[in-house]
Amino acid sequence: MAAPAAALIAVALALTDAAAGRQRQGSPRRVAIEYSARALVPGEAVLLTFTAAAPLTAVRGTAFGQPFTGYPGATPSTWHALVGIDLAFRPGPASVEASARQVDGAEITGRLALKVAAKTFATRRLKVAPEFVTPPPAEQARIERERLLLNRVLSAVSPRHLWDDGFGRPADGEVISVFGVRSVFNGEARAPHRGIDLRGATGTPVRAPARGVVVLAEPLYFSGSTVILDHGLGVFSMLAHLSRLDVKAGSLVLGGDVVGAVGATGRVTGPHLHWTLRIGTASVDPLSVLAIVGR
Repeated sequence: MAAPAAALIAVALALTDAAAGRQRQGSPRRVAIEYSARALVPGEAVLLTFTAAAPLTAVRGTAFGQPFTGYPGATPSTWHALVGIDLAFRPGPASVEASARQVDGAEITGRLALKVAAKTFATRRLKVAPEFVTPPPAEQARIERERLLLNRVLSAVSPRHLWDDGFGRPADGEVISVFGVRSVFNGEARAPHRGIDLRGATGTPVRAPARGVVVLAEPLYFSGSTVILDHGLGVFSMLAHLSRLDVKAGSLVLGGDVVGAVGATGRVTGPHLHWTLRIGTASVDPLSVLAIVGR
């Protein structure tokens, strides 16, 4: 379910002003494209909707410089894709290019021109254990091994769309650190915060935000005990700093299933839940996903 219309933006593809009405319904030669988002700025998720005059069997393309694969919507001639605008995306012109296959085998295309606005992010300054700012030499091999593991896990795109029922919050606590803030640990600048932190006491249950396959459930150096869920089509949730792991790699979980518990493992200042949501190679604000495909 999408958020209230006032919270979203929706724009339809129009080749010319005169053709706009026809394109909203789809035409024999083109696929119409609409989008929904809180805003078109770096770090936001965007829901694309594709409509054609005849039933579709596949939709693929690129959006904001990244490839995407679509999934069926409520009718045979309507498909969707969940895409992201990465934090590093340079504000300015952007586009969605789509190629759709109709049930008769014909290929149709569509294009949507957009503009990404700039966004300013705040800075947070935190004190953490020194070994999480300058890791000791003895930990370097482990850190590199885990970096390669994460790259491998997050680059494997599964073909199934699993989040049919939408996304929900993995914990009920308030947001105590927002997405995109520039991080300074012990006086040293580090990468931006590519997730949100939710308040919670140690032992508080952590739930799967949506249906997905557990592709990692183990302790990591920086993120502590971590669960990664593959929601399909390049969409992943990372739930970090857990005190307990209640699932194993390879298992299928439903949205709302308990996968672990809030903790304070890894690089933290206290117990909380860190939730990163990735779409392709783009890390996006999980709250932007809840706004457009939340349940």
